[in-house]
Parts: sequence; structure tokens; C-alpha cells
Amino acid sequence: MKRFLQVLVGDIELNRDLSLLLLIGGLYSLGIALSNTFVNVYLWKQSGEYVDIALYNLAVVVLQPLTFILAGRWAKKIDRVVVLRLGVISLSVFFTTVLIMGENAGKYLLILGGLLGIGYGFYWLSFNVLTFEITEPETRDFFNGFLGILTSFAGMIGPIGAGFIITHMDKLTGYRVIFAISLGLFLLAVVLSFFLNRRSAEGGYHLKDIWHLRKKDRNWKSILHAHFFQGLREGTFIFLIVVWIYVATGSELALGTYGLVASAVAFVCYYLTGRFIKPGLRKRAILIGGLILYAAIFLIIFELNFTLLLTYGVVVSIAYPLLLVPYVSLTYDVIGNGWKAAEMRVEYIVVRELFTNFGRIVSILMFIGAVLLLGEKTGIPIVLLILGAGHTIIYWIVKGIDLPGAANKETFTVLKKR
Repeated sequence: MKRFLQVLVGDIELNRDLSLLLLIGGLYSLGIALSNTFVNVYLWKQSGEYVDIALYNLAVVVLQPLTFILAGRWAKKIDRVVVLRLGVISLSVFFTTVLIMGENAGKYLLILGGLLGIGYGFYWLSFNVLTFEITEPETRDFFNGFLGILTSFAGMIGPIGAGFIITHMDKLTGYRVIFAISLGLFLLAVVLSFFLNRRSAEGGYHLKDIWHLRKKDRNWKSILHAHFFQGLREGTFIFLIVVWIYVATGSELALGTYGLVASAVAFVCYYLTGRFIKPGLRKRAILIGGLILYAAIFLIIFELNFTLLLTYGVVVSIAYPLLLVPYVSLTYDVIGNGWKAAEMRVEYIVVRELFTNFGRIVSILMFIGAVLLLGEKTGIPIVLLILGAGHTIIYWIVKGIDLPGAANKETFTVLKKR
């Protein structure tokens, strides 16, 4: 068994906290894959308007960065693991609320979106900070790749399982079942978080200092701009593709099938990328992944059917690991080499997420504007061609990032010991 694990992960030393964080991330991904994939469809069936679904997602990405600011302060004053628990509990409250509202959920889109944004804010602030603290440059590519594997596996079994349940049960009963399962997974993640070592931070909360640091640190400025363009694509694509699949097929099971196929491809690609893409190949992989992501848009903007959407899912599932695994690792390395990285690690993560969500907010506002001004048929293809360039632009921003050599690199562990 030990030899098999060594072949699987390579020359990587797994400690308890790293393994637990991966497991918590996997449970979170499965809970989200089971339920959140279908929330947009659930609300679409009650509304049938693209603008309404966009407003729901806009509420998510507005409340998320606001929660990040608060969560960052609490992470510095209390503990990151406690903030992680708050995130998972908040997500449980969101799904419980959707369940209780039932067929009236469509009347409270902004409230529901705000609840989800709060949950995301608490969870991802703490998870990202813990990732930065628990991993080192030599383990980050593995961690991000293996987390991608777990996320992909959750994406394989979650949507298809949920789609099967919803299709073969009374619609409302089916949704209740999958929301209940997700609730159980989130509660299990909370239990596992008690086994993580407590991680309290010292010092004040100096968010403004890290915000203004981009004027002095060229690498930090570049990575923040890159995250804005990452959000520019994610903001709209993350919900529109799901709705399009349902519009094209009218079936939750088809949505589950899409998730199964796309995630199966991503499962393999995340493993290969995390296993074999080394730091020297990061920027090249980011370029290739970004170009493939943009090219994939042309599969779906002229004609909408399930075959083309499924092909799109396969293509982007190949491209995303190529881009995200080295890109996320590069981001943490930039932070690790930044000013007062150990002391200000929470602030770095908060500012990064602010820029990502600024991009998402701009994305959804542009989508709403295009639909209202040009109509769905003309406006959506045009805005997708503009927003879809976000990931491609990332390479041209990060290609100039220059980090110290391994001998001079100030990792979090080195800085912490100081």
C-alpha cells in the first residue's frame, strides 16, 4: 500500500494537516457538486430569465469579497480553522434555506445569493490561507493537482447522482434529498476540521498596506491583475453553461451526464498536471491552457445543443488543469516571496480574492447589460467572446514575474522560523 501511494503522489512527504486539508476540500467539493450545480437550474425553473439568474450570482460575488474582509480580520484575531468551520456552517444554512423556501426560492434570489456568498467568503479565505501555510513550493503543485483530482472525482459522481435522484423522484423530493446529503457532508467537514492544528495569527490586520503594496511590488501587482481577468471569465461562465445545458435538454440527468464526462477528463488531467508540470514549465502551461479555453468558446456561441456543450466540457476540462495548477502555485510563490509574507499572509489572500471578485462583478454586470441592451440572442454571444478572453490574458500578465532562485527563496516556513 505504501509503495502504491508513493507511486501515486511521487516524491512528496504527506503530513497530517496536508492530508486533512485535502480531505476537507474533497468533502466540500462533493457537497457543492451534489447541490450547487442544480441550484441555478432550480431557480431557473422558477424564473426562466437570464437576468434573474445573473442577479442571483451577482449577489454571490458582491457578498463574497465583503465577507473575505471580515473573515480576514477574524482569522488574524481568532483562528483560521474556526473561520473554516464558519464557512462550512454558512453553506449548510444556505442549502437548508433553499430547502425550506421550496418553490418560493425564486422570489428571494438576492437573499439566497448573499447567503451563498457569505459561506464562500468564510470558507475560501480560511482554506486558501491554510493552503499557503501547510504547503511549501515543492508540495504546492502536488497539493493543487491532487485537490483538482478530488474536485473532479466529486464532479463525476455528484451531478450524475443528483441528476438520477431528481429525475427518478418527485422533483421537490429529489432536491430535498440531495440538499440533505450535502448538509451531512458539510457537517462531516466541520468534524474533521477539529483535527487540524490550531493556527492563530499574531499582529494587527493591515489590509491597506498589502493593498497599496502593488505600487511597489511588480510581481504582486501582476498576480493581482491576473486574478481580475480570471474572475472576468468565471463570473458569467460559471452559471451560464449550467443553465444552457438544461435549456438545451430540459433534463437534470443530462446535466449530471455533462458533469460526469467533463469531470472524468479533468480527473485525469489534474493528476497528470500536478504530477508532471514542474515550476520551469508553469508559464508555458498557463499559456497553452488559456488559449485552449478561449478557442473552446467557438464551439457553443453559434449553435446550442447538448453534443456541442458536451464537447466544450471535455475541451475546457483539459485546459483548466493546465492553467490552474501552475497558476495557483505561482500565486502562492509570489505571496511567499512578498513583503512580510509570514505576518501578512491573511491580508495577501484577502486582497487577491478582492481582485478575483472584482473581475466576477464586472463580468456579470457586462452580461446583464448585454442582455438588456442587445437581447439574449445577440448580446450573449458577443459578451462571451469578450469575457472569455480573461484566462488567455493571464499569461501575458504573469510572464514577466521573476521570483528568487531556490537558494534565496523566502518560503513561509523560513519566514515563520524567523
